[in-house]
Amino acid sequence: MVEANSKSNILMMKKLLIFTLIMFVFGYALVPFYEKFCEVTGINNLLQPDVLAKDNRVDEDRWIAIEFDANVRGLPWQFKPLQTSARIHPGEPINVMYEITNNSDREVTGQAIPSYSPRFLDKHLKKFECFCFTKQVLKPNETLQMPVQFVIDSELPAEINTVTISYTFFELPAGASPVKK
Repeated sequence: MVEANSKSNILMMKKLLIFTLIMFVFGYALVPFYEKFCEVTGINNLLQPDVLAKDNRVDEDRWIAIEFDANVRGLPWQFKPLQTSARIHPGEPINVMYEITNNSDREVTGQAIPSYSPRFLDKHLKKFECFCFTKQVLKPNETLQMPVQFVIDSELPAEINTVTISYTFFELPAGASPVKK
């Protein structure tokens, strides 16, 4: 009886080890499968700047001046763009860095809300990466540099040659979910 239980236990352990090995291999095989699936279906293309840049032609005959603005409301933070302006061709991707510093002696959570001028700019602005997508948690006296990567598509009306992109940070109460944009 003991020998039968022992053989049964060994057989079960072999089956479980094989099952574990199969699941481990399946987990690794899922990553390239998922990437290929997303590429084929177009899902998750916001995380792939080359995909959006490929579909958007650069209009080298035009220039757009971009002004960057940063504000805080009710936060003990300093917030600023590391460059206050840029000049680009429509369709040309750009990367801008912003810096925030928590000047308090407590951990603070905030979220940036974007605004644009002219108002309809959001229809022509494609962001690849932005700190405004998630809430930001800064420890006391911590400083962070955060990128914004975007492109203004070449379909922006020709009479528009200057735009402003502004972010305002608001404090989030403890446990609050990020604001969806």
